[in-house]
Amino acid sequence: MIMSTFFRKNFNISVDQNDISSYLREIQKFPILTHDNEIKLANEWINSRSSSAAHQLINSHLRLVVKLAMKYRGYGLQLSELISEGNLGLIQSLERFDPSKGFRLSTYAMWWIRASIQEYILHSWSLVKIGTTAAQKKLFFNLRSLKGKLKALDDGDLPPELVTEIAERLDVAENEVVDMNRRLAGHDHSLNNPYSAENEDEWINGIQDERDSHENTFIQRDELLKRKDMLMIALKNLDERERRILTQRRLVDDPLTLDELSKSFGISRERVRQVEVRAFEKLRKVVKNINYKSKNVNQ
Repeated sequence: MIMSTFFRKNFNISVDQNDISSYLREIQKFPILTHDNEIKLANEWINSRSSSAAHQLINSHLRLVVKLAMKYRGYGLQLSELISEGNLGLIQSLERFDPSKGFRLSTYAMWWIRASIQEYILHSWSLVKIGTTAAQKKLFFNLRSLKGKLKALDDGDLPPELVTEIAERLDVAENEVVDMNRRLAGHDHSLNNPYSAENEDEWINGIQDERDSHENTFIQRDELLKRKDMLMIALKNLDERERRILTQRRLVDDPLTLDELSKSFGISRERVRQVEVRAFEKLRKVVKNINYKSKNVNQ
């Protein structure tokens, strides 16, 4: 989403790499809002576009952006750049935030912040496009940490048994794991290099532009926003335990195991699994009902 004129004029999302320590100290001064204050300010922003309310809401969540940005430091990009992109995601979340749906801004903004940072990494990390599907993006952002957990830290090819285990954990094909691991271990080369000593034609001249048209990109982004909104509405229909278990099992980049959640909630692994299945079914029915109503309205 493109930032509105108000946010472009009133917020500076960039962070100076040479003065990042001062930035981190500065954002610690902004108070964390109570739920009641957050609702009050959000309504002021929605109803009257109060710049004061918008500043307070954004400033109180800058620490959240830093916390999420820190998790992506292993991709060779400046922390200041990651924070700046995360700040952009935070601003975009406020433009669509609706406190009447029952969620805190931090819960809603987390999706936008993470998405903004990940998109920036995918476009900046390599000259070659890393991934286009959700599964490839998931593989890109989880392969490094999963290799660390499995103690496979060298840059060579993975042993077959580790390829199989990673593929099963991330629900992708084994050949995609092998390919992504090699691409992450490799280095970028200039597209202006010649094919060979005999053929001086540059690599860039042989690359086909496979990007979607602006129209398709807009349609896909609009559809993604609608799905995120439906998900947030559907999650409201779950109780606290169902919401936490489903989120930690299916809606985060690094899901917790049944054993970890069973210890956290003081229940058996099987009970956690049952709650997860029940919550997912409730979620599916709510989303299906929303889609049904939406179709009837549009007819």
